[in-house]
Amino acid sequence: MKIGITCYPTYGGSGVVATELGMELADRDHEVHFISYQQPIRLNTERANIHFHEVDVSNYPLFEYPPYDLALATRMAEVAEIYSLDLLHVHYAIPHSVSALLARQMLAANGGRRLPFVTTLHGTDITLVGTDRSYLPITRFSIEQSDGVTAISHYLRERTLQVFDVKRPVQVIYNFVNCDLYRRDPESEKHRAEYAQADERILVHLSNFRPVKRVPDVVEIFDQVQRQVPARLLMIGDGPDRSTAEWMVRRKGIQDRVHFLGKQARVHEKLAIADLMLLPSQLESFGLAALEAMACEVPTVATRVGGVPEVIDDGKTGLLAQVGDVETMAKQAIKLLSDEGKLRQMGKRARIAAQTRFCSTRIIPEYENFYRCVLERAS
Repeated sequence: MKIGITCYPTYGGSGVVATELGMELADRDHEVHFISYQQPIRLNTERANIHFHEVDVSNYPLFEYPPYDLALATRMAEVAEIYSLDLLHVHYAIPHSVSALLARQMLAANGGRRLPFVTTLHGTDITLVGTDRSYLPITRFSIEQSDGVTAISHYLRERTLQVFDVKRPVQVIYNFVNCDLYRRDPESEKHRAEYAQADERILVHLSNFRPVKRVPDVVEIFDQVQRQVPARLLMIGDGPDRSTAEWMVRRKGIQDRVHFLGKQARVHEKLAIADLMLLPSQLESFGLAALEAMACEVPTVATRVGGVPEVIDDGKTGLLAQVGDVETMAKQAIKLLSDEGKLRQMGKRARIAAQTRFCSTRIIPEYENFYRCVLERAS
């Protein structure tokens, strides 16, 4: 198949999943065309069947905010026509599915074939943007006009049906991880010395540092942990709350124990040296960072919100607590980090869960089958 993929290319779960999906599809001999305003951060391959098409947004004085959605629709239509795409797969309903709808109509109006498009809902487009009254009608319309709709968790599917009262089916296809890439091995263990002494634990947080991730809670949890257990914290990613976290770390006097690594293209290498992931989010529709850690035999202390319980089996592959309960999460982390046997056992179970339920070899065929069903209905 020839598939066009549009996502936000920034450091967030939807962009990561879309990029990884495209690369996995290319490995299965599909032709993949990424269409966005910049190259996705994790698109680090030079395979001949992966292409990137930049969306150029003209900045006219007339527009206070340049109309990216219209420029995107135009580029989608151009790429689809020039390269004979079979379908578009857009990640996030707003504005990407609206742009795909316009592209489909533009091609049809010019006498071309009907270009189907699939919309994958990731969370913020539904739980935050979609519930704003000014966006709700267009979000509902774009979902209903999609030729196929998927959600990354049962939680998000039910939330979508509840909020938007859509009449079309929404299929759950979980996020995934490449279990061959995300894994623990002796080579990765050698890099631990770059950040920690032999007797120190390594905790990690991975996100886009938006307020919903509750990054200050990460610092609070780690501060309590490091008082009881020799430990270091790796903060991977960047975003609006990074400076707040940096000031908190300095104010607490633990700046020599916390490493802000910024955006990382090879996240798997950092996760593979960690002992524990911290994910105290206000809301997660899935929890991709936790899954990537699980594949590396790293349990997660997370909040019991959204789709996280679908990923983490509390007490078996990770530990869950209520939002804002920093004390409980710190106690959970200290207890687990103080018991080497239990820590490694939980890490092993986390790895098995990632392999059996969320490995790319299991999930990518679900997307391929979904595409085929969409194409059959559209023909």
